[in-house]
Amino acid sequence: METSASSSGCGGTGRGAEQLGLGLVEVQAAAAALRRSEVFHVVKELIGFVLYMHHQIPSVLQSLEIEFASLKEEMAEMTLQPAEIKPSDQRKYNTRKREVRRRIKKHENLMNGISTLLCSLQQALDEVSSIEGVVLVLGGSLVRPLFVYDIAISHGTFDSGSAKEHALTKLAQSVSRKAIRTLVSCGAGSLSYTGPSKLFLLIRCPSTLNLPLCFLPKRDFRYSKKVVPLQMHIKCSEADCQGNNQHRMSNVDAPCSTSESSLHDVIWFQCKHTIRGLPGKVSLEG
Repeated sequence: METSASSSGCGGTGRGAEQLGLGLVEVQAAAAALRRSEVFHVVKELIGFVLYMHHQIPSVLQSLEIEFASLKEEMAEMTLQPAEIKPSDQRKYNTRKREVRRRIKKHENLMNGISTLLCSLQQALDEVSSIEGVVLVLGGSLVRPLFVYDIAISHGTFDSGSAKEHALTKLAQSVSRKAIRTLVSCGAGSLSYTGPSKLFLLIRCPSTLNLPLCFLPKRDFRYSKKVVPLQMHIKCSEADCQGNNQHRMSNVDAPCSTSESSLHDVIWFQCKHTIRGLPGKVSLEG
């Protein structure tokens, strides 16, 4: 995940992004459409960015995943360790085993929460034929959010493939980098606090779709009037986004409504799983 960029306000969003005004920024994707796995990767990177920049995780998501997996692997190896250990090494071995167990327990809820939410997102993407956007809400509840990141995706129609594909395409990497640079240059994370909070995930797609049970319809979802969302439009190069731009109106003024040209009743679905952050930036080593 890339978090470094020139911070010059939304007027300097960097290559591939353009300020559209009133907190709405645009990120260009050099393709006619994004695949399911590419949408998943971009959203995952943005989730990691939001959590890290708002002090909800101790390090960037990729590092967290690697460190936690390493701890789990080390504990598994210790469990299979032969019973006969030299007396001189026994104390050191027991001390290390207690330390690894303590660190795993301390971060297990966080990592399980991240894994569960991401797996739910993969399942949802594999069930839908199209997606119009994603919202990331950070706060104590949807009613009282602290920060809202509203991401629209133009031409979000899937033809084939699965969100669970492991191959990371250059397009997914490029869009993720552009999106994160854009958020950084707009000051995302500059206003934050060190207390633990929750991250909520919503996706916008046709109401007729048979989503997994972990996603619940939220027809009346709208932002609190006290919160100004940071809105981003991921725009595919060959997509006709004129209709999509219409639903980018602030939810302060109107519910999330589909464009007039839409053929389906498009609504928000909320993932019932959330990610609860840790208090402050405490390292896995702590």
